[in-house]
Amino acid sequence: MSDPLPPLSTGSKALRFGVIAAVVLVASGAFAYVNGSLDRSRLTPKVLVDNLERGGGVHPGYRRNHAKGVCIVGYFESNRQAADLSVASLFGDEKTPVVGRLALPSVNPYAPDSSVPIRSMALRFTLTNGQQWRTGMNSMPVFPIGTPEAFYQQQMASAPDPATGKPDPTKMKAFFADHPEAAPFLAWIKTAKPSASFATETYNSINAFYLVNAKGDRQAVRWAMVPVASDEADAVAAAPAGGDFLQQDLAQRLVLGPLRWQLRITLANPGDPVDDASKAWPADRRVVTAGTLVINKLEAQNDGECRDINYDPTVLPNGIEASSDPLLAARSAAYASSYLRRTGEVDQLKEAGK
Repeated sequence: MSDPLPPLSTGSKALRFGVIAAVVLVASGAFAYVNGSLDRSRLTPKVLVDNLERGGGVHPGYRRNHAKGVCIVGYFESNRQAADLSVASLFGDEKTPVVGRLALPSVNPYAPDSSVPIRSMALRFTLTNGQQWRTGMNSMPVFPIGTPEAFYQQQMASAPDPATGKPDPTKMKAFFADHPEAAPFLAWIKTAKPSASFATETYNSINAFYLVNAKGDRQAVRWAMVPVASDEADAVAAAPAGGDFLQQDLAQRLVLGPLRWQLRITLANPGDPVDDASKAWPADRRVVTAGTLVINKLEAQNDGECRDINYDPTVLPNGIEASSDPLLAARSAAYASSYLRRTGEVDQLKEAGK
């Protein structure tokens, strides 16, 4: 890992927040359109993705965010510890095939791996009954905001100044002053640092969902993929400046054997917020380890199995339900817009012989 970052001034926080604004952009941007809270002529999935393209350029055939990544293939092995919480068959079956993607939250598929401190993991589980569970997770613990109005204000505040090409620190400072709910995210980003490996990151659902058991009982949950691998503190090299070290590191680790993460499900208590991704749950909540994700193969994202998968987090099997968090509907809408654009571009590139 790289050395911890020094404390940031309010202005520096604003600038750094602006650098990673695109991480939140696709993940939460379209929800204002989905629930009708804002003027649809001002913020729609199309407008949002258009803005991403204007800010980061158009890279035909690539996702509009999380553009740089690698396909991963493996399986999930249940330990049946969550079988009493959900009727989803993956919690009872011994092995469930998985196709996923590890990525860098950036609109640029050629961005240096050290350019942002966040890593992401997306997974598609194909259950024995043919149903699917798709989930997209990030290494950040919370979103900065949780309402359409706040997002709209954040988007405006973090827009690059035409004179500098960077967000105006004074606008971001004013935004944070008006939105104290962003404090947990700011506290995290203040010390977040680019990791040297995808394999040692924890990936969080951030949004809440419900598990539903055979009796119809619904339990609000969040989940995380927690790495089994861990590097000794004195053996971890600082993340190189720039480059493509993350994929190289994965390939080197897989030579030694499969990569593993434990699926840990956190159960909410009554009263815990389930519709606001900016609010963390207390650390003492019950956690169930439901099984192990095993990754044994890498594939290039341009022609691997993950290329044509839209990791829409609202694609859920029986036994898992979406919460009322408005970010979920938003992510579904924005991912669909990005998916249609890039898949259309892939077809065009094929027709052109490129």
